[in-house]
Amino acid sequence: MASTDSAERTGRHGPAAPSAPAGRQPLALRIVREEHERLAAVVHGMRHLARAMEEEGLRPDLKVLRAMLLYISEYPERLHHPKEDRFLFAPLRDHTHLHDAMLVELEVQHAQGEAMVRRLAHALARHEFGGPVELAYFVQQVKRYADFYSRHMRLEEEVIFPALREHLTEQEWQEADEAFAGNRDPLAGLDLKQDFERLYTTIVSITPAPWGLGPAL
Repeated sequence: MASTDSAERTGRHGPAAPSAPAGRQPLALRIVREEHERLAAVVHGMRHLARAMEEEGLRPDLKVLRAMLLYISEYPERLHHPKEDRFLFAPLRDHTHLHDAMLVELEVQHAQGEAMVRRLAHALARHEFGGPVELAYFVQQVKRYADFYSRHMRLEEEVIFPALREHLTEQEWQEADEAFAGNRDPLAGLDLKQDFERLYTTIVSITPAPWGLGPAL
């Protein structure tokens, strides 16, 4: 007997179209993983710098931290999350309700992440103008955000990615692949990826060794 979920899918869409071949990693998912890796690298770099500031008295040029904050605030909001919501999460909802609760949780986390980054920026400003007495609060906010974003990425990759591969059709994967490969803001139609790549390169080049390619302090 067909499951309720399968019947629901057939009723809305007609016979289920073939999904992506099991042995092929869709381009969209490869790009999402690459974007996760870059975001994680920036977040981990910020966490290591914050720890060194607190434990070793490191005093980096704060433009390094401001560049990191700009990257983790702008990149997910302008490119990463809108494409996930439109080209991955929405089609999955069309096929099954089994993952609705998790998708809602991920979308809530997207908003929470933006709020946490704003708190991070506020904490950095407090440290910049308030001196060492404000450092502990900034370090605390960095740790909270790093732990939060690590959990968020694991949920997507370990729970939602397998569901996407099970349910999305070849046509839907083609649309997702084109969207993620296009390197464009899906809401504004702007080509932003190159700007973020330059910012990422700048972050790597000015972050002090051993976390980046800049001179050690």
